[in-house]
Amino acid sequence: MEFKKQKRALFIDRDGVLVKKGHKNRPEDIRFMEGVFTSLKAIQDYTDYALVLVSNQDGVGTPALPREVYEKAQDLIMGTIAGEGIFFSDINVDFSLPEDHCPGRKPGKAMLESYENGEWDLASSFVIGDRKTDMELARSLGARGIWFGNESVPEELRDTVMLTSESWNEIASFLTGGKVKKVRRATLVRNTNETGFEFDLSLDGTGKGRIITGIGFFDHMTEQIVKHSGIDLSGTFRGDLEVDEHHSVEDFAITLGQLMKKALGDKRGINRYGSDILIMDDVVATVALDFSGRAEFIYDVDFRREYIGTFPTEMIQHFFKSFSNAAECNLYLHVTQGNSHHMAEVLFKAFARSIKVAVKRNPASDELPSTKGVL
Repeated sequence: MEFKKQKRALFIDRDGVLVKKGHKNRPEDIRFMEGVFTSLKAIQDYTDYALVLVSNQDGVGTPALPREVYEKAQDLIMGTIAGEGIFFSDINVDFSLPEDHCPGRKPGKAMLESYENGEWDLASSFVIGDRKTDMELARSLGARGIWFGNESVPEELRDTVMLTSESWNEIASFLTGGKVKKVRRATLVRNTNETGFEFDLSLDGTGKGRIITGIGFFDHMTEQIVKHSGIDLSGTFRGDLEVDEHHSVEDFAITLGQLMKKALGDKRGINRYGSDILIMDDVVATVALDFSGRAEFIYDVDFRREYIGTFPTEMIQHFFKSFSNAAECNLYLHVTQGNSHHMAEVLFKAFARSIKVAVKRNPASDELPSTKGVL
């Protein structure tokens, strides 16, 4: 007798999972969830899951939601997904209202009876949804759940829900066994009596974003970090500039260093080391860093001027020292003598380029770059 392998499915909700809520089936209001296209395509390419749409669309066919209105929105959603090379093998939509108590309405499973015919490995299948009823459907099917959101999982569903996440990238990484790399992103709120920072950082960015501190020359330098490291950085800043720039520069460095450490996580698969030699007109900078988990700082720089414009050159050393401490990295900086503005700028650019090298991941390896086994 020939053995026939059972198939696996991803039963995926529509609103709040594929597209953002609030569109009321108006095509012009439909917005897709961030990362849904690249993540679903990767899941389709790297796994054998069949993609199955399972959705409640309350009252389709009633005056409140005429069928032709719903169909325009549905055709736009599914057509756009198909245009990205992603194909759903089955579409199941229940049009009932809650008060109808229809057995096909989630968490009822009447729409999915055909998946209980023995051809499907439901225990290895998942329901992806943003509501408790989606997770109850998973339990009813004997499948597992991925709760799209940040909800606290009720006790009775903890054996069913395998992952809670608002990130399609994280879901794809989970389902592909790490073949899809997680976006390394971190947020941090840091408030003191002197400053306040609320930053969002992505190590896998494109060099976008800028934080305006109100310290002209310093803003010019932090712009170099973002641009030349390839990170994305956004957020808000509050500083006691009526005192001076010291607290703002120091706390910016601490916040950035803490964010880097948080986003790097366990540091598996990264280069860990980064260095750069960079020339800018009359000066040459050499920078080397190691995200070793240990703070060591070597600063071989001699500014012959006390200020660049109104910015104290002593704060450049303090910025890098504060970053090294917060990020727990070894950091070495040297620059030749020349124009002080160029000396500072080439240091920040070489520092950024060293970060870019150090945080880069090897797509073929997830090993920890250390013989100690920990960083």
